[in-house]
Amino acid sequence: MSQPVPEPVSPAVRAQILATEHWGLLAVRSQTWNEVMGRITAQLMFTSASLLFLALVGQSVGYTDTFRFLAIVLGLTLLTTGTLTAFRVHNASQEDYMFVKGMNRLRAGYLDIDPGLEPYFITGLTDDEAGIAQTYTMGPARSASHVAASSGVFIIAVNTIVAAGVTAFVLWPLGAWVAAVGGILLGIAHFAWWIYLGWRNWQLNLTPEWTRFPADRAVGPVS
Repeated sequence: MSQPVPEPVSPAVRAQILATEHWGLLAVRSQTWNEVMGRITAQLMFTSASLLFLALVGQSVGYTDTFRFLAIVLGLTLLTTGTLTAFRVHNASQEDYMFVKGMNRLRAGYLDIDPGLEPYFITGLTDDEAGIAQTYTMGPARSASHVAASSGVFIIAVNTIVAAGVTAFVLWPLGAWVAAVGGILLGIAHFAWWIYLGWRNWQLNLTPEWTRFPADRAVGPVS
């Protein structure tokens, strides 16, 4: 027995379904970044409190082995929590990319319903790299400043400073120059490794199988 052919859904119902999904993505995206900003704020408060504590200890006991021990322990603690925060920002950036991709797909659905809406959108209308970049930058070409000023690079920079400082304290008995050079090299390696992780994550986002609505896709009205 053949299955009955479902009646076509009206454009108004399609638009309502798309809008519901759109608002759902916006809500989850906002919740995600509120949590991430809270994590970054907590990490910065922890870092500030640790620096203040070390300053007070330094005034009390001087730059002795006790101070060095406390600095290393606090530094490792900060680096642990900072690394966990960096991973959360890293994962949230991945999730955010998919949120934007999903909303771009929804806008492609709006255009299927009414192609005449295209001139009114400033955000991207495709889920390929160009369309997602359009949504992130609202039109201008993405520059190095967009990456350098991101939350991910910010927390990586803070963690790099902490990692370099801990290394310098560990190597301090070998001499000031050894401690300085060791801290700088470890800092460069730490920063480069995290930037590589971010770059690799971005390359995974560009996998062609994730793109369903490229820029060359024809848009037409839905009956």
